[in-house]
Amino acid sequence: MIRHIVFFTLKDPAEAPGIIGHLKRLGTIPGSTLFDVAQNRKADLFSNEIDIVVYAEFSNIDALHAFKKHPTYSEVTSVVRPRRELRFAADIDA
Repeated sequence: MIRHIVFFTLKDPAEAPGIIGHLKRLGTIPGSTLFDVAQNRKADLFSNEIDIVVYAEFSNIDALHAFKKHPTYSEVTSVVRPRRELRFAADIDA
């Protein structure tokens, strides 16, 4: 299993609810066994720069690659990319 975790900082954090709505569309793409998007609660004592977190699980790396090739993925990223400041992603074996 692959855990796909993405962290976003936004140019305008006030846009978080709308961006979360767009990112949730990624959950409609077939292939993930678990998909969630949430706004960071910013409760950490040392670092609160992250605005949004995407968490997904895939049965294998091929399923993750297929997910990223889906047309909905391109549509969503074309809307979100100009509104984000930074994007950090990690794909780990579970």
